[in-house]
Amino acid sequence: MEKYFHITQNGCNVQCKLYCTKPQDVRRVVLCGHGFGGHKDNKAVQRFADFVLKKHKDVGVLIYDAPCHGDDVKKNWQLSDCLTYIDTVKQYAQTVLKAEELFVYANSFGGYQYLLYLSEYGNPFGKIALRCPAVNMYDVLSQTIMSPSNLKALSRKKPILVGFDRKVRVTQALLDELKATDITVRDYSQFAKDMLIMHGTKDEIVPFDVVKDFAKKNDIGFVSVENADHRFIDPKKMDEAIKAITEFFGF
Repeated sequence: MEKYFHITQNGCNVQCKLYCTKPQDVRRVVLCGHGFGGHKDNKAVQRFADFVLKKHKDVGVLIYDAPCHGDDVKKNWQLSDCLTYIDTVKQYAQTVLKAEELFVYANSFGGYQYLLYLSEYGNPFGKIALRCPAVNMYDVLSQTIMSPSNLKALSRKKPILVGFDRKVRVTQALLDELKATDITVRDYSQFAKDMLIMHGTKDEIVPFDVVKDFAKKNDIGFVSVENADHRFIDPKKMDEAIKAITEFFGF
């Protein structure tokens, strides 16, 4: 089943989607983070949930709209809100769904958010799988997603709208915050045994070598997927990633 709902807590209203067989049977929850400009109706997460729920009736897959994404009502994107949203869905999984184990499956910008959360608050999750994480989020946004005209507008103190499924309001202050919050210089080795990173060799958004070097520096398990792009458009490549992630989770 698929269930849409929202969590009003911690001063926010988080729009969520839960995949499960029966909510009362859920004992293990996978929290999912989508990419920049994405939303909770994420086809990759749906494919992941369909694969897992065929065999495991005690698993719930919970994805939510990040701040200023999808149906979220916030208009100004702040990194602090990203961490609050993670904390909010984590608390919901623990208290309402009564999850005995928590896992994370996040990609791109979602991967950046969860890595930032780990660095700030420690690791409350059992296993964490990241697909093409935007560890260099400032560079990804400023050099790949945004255009030169966008940067010029920001330099004139004008907010801009950038993104994919939904345009996200970006200010110079936010860009400066992302630059200052460089997670590639932080130490994640203490979390390494519980983490797995998968990355496509043909990623056109987040450079393969940047993420490979990040994983090596922190002793994090790294799986390269030959010829996969950022979104893993090829269903065979996506299924390869899903299989590796579920095995890593012990499902």
